[in-house]
Amino acid sequence: MNDSKTRLRLIEYLDEDDNISKTGVARLVDAVSEAADLAKATKCREVMALATSAVRDAANSDAVLEKVEKETGIALRVLSGEDEARMTFLAARRWFGWSAGRIVNLDIGGGSLELTNGEDELPEYAFSLPLGAGRLTHDWFKTDPPERKRINQLRDFIDAELEGPARELRAAGVPDLACATSKTFRTLARLTGAAPSSEGPRVERILTASGLRQVIAFISRMTAADRAELEGISSDRSHQVVAGALVAEASMRALGLESVKICPWALREGLILQRLDRDAGGDGKGS
Repeated sequence: MNDSKTRLRLIEYLDEDDNISKTGVARLVDAVSEAADLAKATKCREVMALATSAVRDAANSDAVLEKVEKETGIALRVLSGEDEARMTFLAARRWFGWSAGRIVNLDIGGGSLELTNGEDELPEYAFSLPLGAGRLTHDWFKTDPPERKRINQLRDFIDAELEGPARELRAAGVPDLACATSKTFRTLARLTGAAPSSEGPRVERILTASGLRQVIAFISRMTAADRAELEGISSDRSHQVVAGALVAEASMRALGLESVKICPWALREGLILQRLDRDAGGDGKGS
């Protein structure tokens, strides 16, 4: 199995009109070209080329997609926010199994936050909000470390954005399991003492609300360079972990969650599982 990743952080290439800059588009074209070459070299029979929040919400999204296809021959399919949430939930359901009962799942990406609640393979409620760690860092923090005033203002903004969706998710029913996906949540759990990735995906990892609050108080006073020295924070994410932590803390508070279990599977695995279901002649519930 070949696992290769290129971190683009396209959110950081948005201008004041929410267009992805020429530099950002060029980086995307290069990344898609490299992925296409890798797929060809490894004799991959099928390519799933998908774009999420950064491209989906960009003002020049259509032009970006046209440019990518013209330069690479790959047509990116834009995944809707709701589908992103649904596929991430599917991954969590398959990881924890039917015995988990009603699941609430939280996922923080670079551009968006996904919140889901359900008892079935797919959630009954699925929300995608523009509260990604990269997006909020880009829009709200202009100093390093961020100013205390801006942190408090961002907290109020996140709370307001969460109010309506959180109300609906709480009304859907008390979850038997609260879980969280994404690199942001894995990083935050590691900072609160969870096992490192080297111990494997099956080790139980839990992020508590109290531990998260302590982490925020600590990392919000540090520069990105200093945060990158902490065990569990990669250098390419150290600049956005404060915003990610604020979203995680606000989401858990809004949903009344004192802790979440970390799920190692997320969107990518959900999409793969959906595709495998189709090959196996499934009932299409994951479509």
